[in-house]
Amino acid sequence: MNERQNLTTSQNSAVTVIGLGPMGQAMTRTLLAVGHPVTVWNRTAARADGVVADGAKFAATPGEAVEASDLVLLSLTDYQAMYDILDSATASLAGRTLVNLSSDTPDRTRKAATWAAGHGAAFLTGGVMVPAPMVGTEAAHIYYSGPDQVWENHRAVLAPLGTPKYLGEDPGLAQLMYQAQLAVFLTTLSALMHATAMLGTAGMKARETLPELLSSADSIGAILRAGEDTPGAALDAGEHPGDLSTVTMMGATADHIVETSTSLGLDLALPLAVQAHYRRAIENGHGSDNWTRIIDSSRRPR
Repeated sequence: MNERQNLTTSQNSAVTVIGLGPMGQAMTRTLLAVGHPVTVWNRTAARADGVVADGAKFAATPGEAVEASDLVLLSLTDYQAMYDILDSATASLAGRTLVNLSSDTPDRTRKAATWAAGHGAAFLTGGVMVPAPMVGTEAAHIYYSGPDQVWENHRAVLAPLGTPKYLGEDPGLAQLMYQAQLAVFLTTLSALMHATAMLGTAGMKARETLPELLSSADSIGAILRAGEDTPGAALDAGEHPGDLSTVTMMGATADHIVETSTSLGLDLALPLAVQAHYRRAIENGHGSDNWTRIIDSSRRPR
C-alpha cells in the first residue's frame, strides 16, 4: 500500500470529483458542506459554475484534477468515459485512489480495477442508490466493493455522501448489487406505466390512478416479509412451499393481464415476459410450487 493512500481519512482532506452531472454536483456540495477542499473537472466547464461558486476549485485538465487530491471520485455515464478522460492523466494516478461511482457491468468494473492497478492506483467501486437530490441525506445509501484496507482508509471521507454498505473485496460486487437494485426499480417503473395505460383506456387520469398504484407497489415489501420470517431463506434452501400462492394461480393472473392488455390494444412486451416465467415453471412440472419457483427461468442452466 502506497503511503499516500492512507492520507484521506481526515475531515479536511482534499477530494477530487470528475463528472459534474446532477450526481457529481450533489456529491461535491456534500463534501464541501462537511469541510473538504474539493477540486472538480468536467468536459463542459460551464457545469462547474455552480459548485465553484459554492467553494470548489475547477481544474484546467484531468491531470490537474487528479494531482489535486489523493482521493478521486468519478461520476460519469459509464466506465468508458473514465478511460476517455484519464488516459491523458495516467502518469498522475500512482498512489491515488479512484472511486468510480458510474454505472456499467460488473465485468467492466473488474477490468477497470485491473487497469487502475496497472497505473499504480487503488480502486473502489460504488453504487449510489438514491437520486441526486437525496445525496448526503439520511435516506442515502451507497454500496462499495474493493480491497478492504483501501475501503477502511477512505470510508470516513465517503460516509457523508450516504450510509456506506461495504460488500467485499471483489470490485464487481457493488456494481452487481447496483444493477440488481435497478432491475427491480426499472421493472417496477415499467409496470406502473403499463398499469396506468391500462386504466387510462377507461378514461381515468394518471393523477387518479397513480396514487392507488403506488400504494400497491409500496405494500409489496410488507406482503413478502409477512410470508416468511427471513425473506430469501426458503429460496436459499431450494424450498418453494405452495400453501399460499402457487405458480398455477399466479400464472392464471399473468394470463389475464395479457388478455386484458391485448383487448385494450396495449404493448404486450412486459406482460408477455411475466407470463413466460410462469408458463415455463408450469411446463417444468412446478405448478403446485410457490410463485418463487419462477426464479428458475432467470438462473443459468447448470
